[in-house]
Amino acid sequence: MPFECRTTQPENPFASLAPGQTIAIVPEFTFESGHTIREVPVAYKTWGVLNEAGDNCMLVCHPLSRSVDVEDWWVNLMGASTLEGKGKVIDETKFYIVCLNCMGSPYGSASPLTTNPDIGARYGPEFPLATIRDDCRLHKIVLDELGVKSVAICIGASMAGMHAFEWAFFRDTQGSSPFVKSIVPISAPAKSSAWSMSWTEAQRQAIFADPRYLDGYYPLEAPPLQGMTAARMAAMLTYRTRDSYERRFGRDIMPPPSSPTAPPSQSSITITAASTSSEIHRRNHNEGHRHQNSSAAPPPPPPPSSSIGLLTAGGSPKPFSGTATINNQNTPANITSGHQPQVYSAHSYLRYQAAKFNERFDANCYIALSRKMDAHDVSYNRGPYEDVVRSIEQPVLVIVIDSDVLYTSKEIKALSELLPNGEHFTVKSDEGHDGVLLEYEQINDAIVAFMQRQDHIRELVRREGVAVPEKKTPCGSLFASW
Repeated sequence: MPFECRTTQPENPFASLAPGQTIAIVPEFTFESGHTIREVPVAYKTWGVLNEAGDNCMLVCHPLSRSVDVEDWWVNLMGASTLEGKGKVIDETKFYIVCLNCMGSPYGSASPLTTNPDIGARYGPEFPLATIRDDCRLHKIVLDELGVKSVAICIGASMAGMHAFEWAFFRDTQGSSPFVKSIVPISAPAKSSAWSMSWTEAQRQAIFADPRYLDGYYPLEAPPLQGMTAARMAAMLTYRTRDSYERRFGRDIMPPPSSPTAPPSQSSITITAASTSSEIHRRNHNEGHRHQNSSAAPPPPPPPSSSIGLLTAGGSPKPFSGTATINNQNTPANITSGHQPQVYSAHSYLRYQAAKFNERFDANCYIALSRKMDAHDVSYNRGPYEDVVRSIEQPVLVIVIDSDVLYTSKEIKALSELLPNGEHFTVKSDEGHDGVLLEYEQINDAIVAFMQRQDHIRELVRREGVAVPEKKTPCGSLFASW
């Protein structure tokens, strides 16, 4: 391709987490907002071979926290396909597989972590707000340069499913037919709901509340990890369900730090014989707070006139009597205990997932991507929402997880009913939104069956393929969670 291409991005420490990708430099790009940036990096990765007609492309879009390395997060969908409607979805012997990194992501494309050539420094919080449509427009430029004349099928889950819906409106070079011939959005809406936008706002506010955030001008060596931790934990609650958490964790308690079975990442509190009761209570109270100050002195007591009390029925304060009611049992308020607080398995899981996420993601990028999802609406500047959705002419397989609490089955099924050539498949799972990753057999089989019903895809599968190495399920995948 005529664009300058790179394999590294020295200014961005996270780009190296996507091995084998190429970074094309698009000379210039103008956002929907009208802002223009220069020397725009677009990270992408391909598998298979593009045929002479340029029509065997399978476009796989990545979710919010993923890179273009599809093998790392959807390897269970990769393998050989068959005319009988069996096998795997992502068959690089028959298709030219392309995954492009969206703007705002920390994994190589233009983002707060990449260099603004006009000032020679990272964009940081000054990176323009990008939309799902902006991503597709930018990616179309790269696909054109790669020689792709049309996309046989576009598949994406969650945020990537938003991209799949947006791709439905792109036309081929002549403008006579859709550029993407069929689409498969998984657990994704055609416009973001107030519910999903409220969750992302709560996550952003958690980051903003971290004193290290500094309006986004934080040094990379001192990021707002506390805010990111809280944001990630909130997100994790939308990815599963109550039943999933109960079944997996219940009220299980983690072993004490001294136990040989205790995980090394478990936060702990060391209580010595010299610890005062005040120190013990403070440490117990702050268990799980990564940056608690072990030498912090308590603030001076408030004056008597402002003593804290309980409200009476009339609204006036009732002085605290020295006894607290906990679980219907009266406990002396001055009780002291040398016991360490219990760390429940559910707590440990959230802390572990957040800590792992902090190692591979950037706060400004998280904010940029969450705002992008909030802005998603295929009807923007196109007309009334229902009319716009009904104008999608391609075959569409809408996949929904029956227990998804982020993008509910009711919401997604209602969307599928608007599509003139749409059908929907319900994945049965107790795992909520995470079913997209965990229920890969149901998802794979549903997409393979859908592909078999498409004449243009059956023709591609019928052709002789190319030899590729066997894929193996990764051990300890860096991207093992959303």
